Amino acid sequence: MTLIWGTNFSIVKSAFTEIAPQAFNVVRMVIASGVFLAIIVSIRRRAPGAAEPPVDGGDAFAGIFHTPAPVTRRDWLALIALGIVGHALYQYFFIGGLARTSVANSSLMLAATPVVIALMGAALGQDRPAPLHWIGAALSMAGIYIVVGQGAALKVEELAGDAMMFAAVCCWAVYTLGSRHLMVRHSPVGVTGLSMAIGTLFYVPLAWNELRRADWSAVSAGTYVALGYSAIFALCVAYTIWYVAVRQIGSARTSVYSNVVPLVAMMTAVVFLDEPLSASKVVGAGAVLVGVALTRVGRTRIAIPAEQ
Repeated sequence: MTLIWGTNFSIVKSAFTEIAPQAFNVVRMVIASGVFLAIIVSIRRRAPGAAEPPVDGGDAFAGIFHTPAPVTRRDWLALIALGIVGHALYQYFFIGGLARTSVANSSLMLAATPVVIALMGAALGQDRPAPLHWIGAALSMAGIYIVVGQGAALKVEELAGDAMMFAAVCCWAVYTLGSRHLMVRHSPVGVTGLSMAIGTLFYVPLAWNELRRADWSAVSAGTYVALGYSAIFALCVAYTIWYVAVRQIGSARTSVYSNVVPLVAMMTAVVFLDEPLSASKVVGAGAVLVGVALTRVGRTRIAIPAEQ
């Protein structure tokens, strides 16, 4: 997941030179939603009523694509809410923030994701982070600052972008925590696919002006490849991995791995863009990885009942 999302940053950034950010994003969301829905329909037609092994926490691959649990009215309401917050609003704020503020400021905002999720999870009783988890989260954030925070500036013209990026972090935290109850009864592919399709319906109007003005005839073949990669891997594959992890190890610990994403993005830039790799970046990368490791120690997870 971190490899996909880390490399996706450079790929998407290069595509923005040819197409407006929101227009690019709405097309990749439509593609990803279509892939998810095709998988869901195909599996249900192939084996109606059939079930994968029950989701009991013992098998990381159990129920990834399908479970026999019916989608209740309450489930649909939850999926609609998750689609609006976790896909429509999150994508709008993330892309808008990235376009308005610096990469350094964006990375620092995203580094707060584990802390926001841990605070929300503790307040809701879903997670009980141990002291080492907080130390690990703080160490990871310090490492992110060492890597990308040197010279990060808070300029007046960037305040709107910073605010949008922080709003995106909050939306992602709500989406991650809100999906856990659904993950108990339903598959990660089903929950992600349905919520993404719903969110895309709400996202299209937000990005309609940029989409309408986009000149697709001027887009190069490389950008179309980037669009396909970002849709299939960054949205379909990586989202599924994220929620399998949320189901297996909890939202707080899963979220800390998002701090590795900027490191992958940094290494990708070093290899493909010939950006220098300073000693401070190496130290920062080490701090992030040690922080992630600390979150795996001494954590208590709160069990979620199958029916809520």
